[in-house]
Amino acid sequence: MDAQRIAKIERNTRETQISLELSVDGQGVFEGSSGVPFMDHLFTLFCRHGAFDIKLEATGDIEVDYHHLVEDLGIVLGEAYKEALGEKRGINRYGMMYLPMDETLVRCVVDISNRAYLVYEVRYQTRFIRDFNAMLLREFFQGFVNALGANLHIKLEYGEEPHHVAEAQFKGFARAMDQATAIDPRFQGEIPSTKGKL
Repeated sequence: MDAQRIAKIERNTRETQISLELSVDGQGVFEGSSGVPFMDHLFTLFCRHGAFDIKLEATGDIEVDYHHLVEDLGIVLGEAYKEALGEKRGINRYGMMYLPMDETLVRCVVDISNRAYLVYEVRYQTRFIRDFNAMLLREFFQGFVNALGANLHIKLEYGEEPHHVAEAQFKGFARAMDQATAIDPRFQGEIPSTKGKL
């Protein structure tokens, strides 16, 4: 790897304050805090299963709800990938993973295409994991695809336990992103599109 694929993003609004550092070619380490304990858990899984390194410090108006902070975390993560990948030369562009976790199976497919579109087919029998509303994960992924410019399709094939459903999404997301961002040496740094531009 000639050039380091890293980024540092800061986002400060009246609702949230976020600083995130990303290394695409990392060791799978998450450091810091998202401001939401369950999101810290999911970020830890994401880094480990995608071999990404993330340093994160975030606060927000969680006395109102977790919504603003969770959505903005997705936005900042998407902005970090967009900056770190640059012109996206040599990347696979596409990634896919079927991720099982006990009774749960999730499909996650991504295309880093510079076209933002989210298909999110996940239904929860019970939405709350402790005090965290798992439906907020849709807002996270929507923020991510809008900021990066990516197609992301996440589908719960089957599953019941909400913690398993959430974890399977983030592990599958990590594995799909690892595939999509990986460098394919056969293309020698070319942009992965017949158009010559993404």
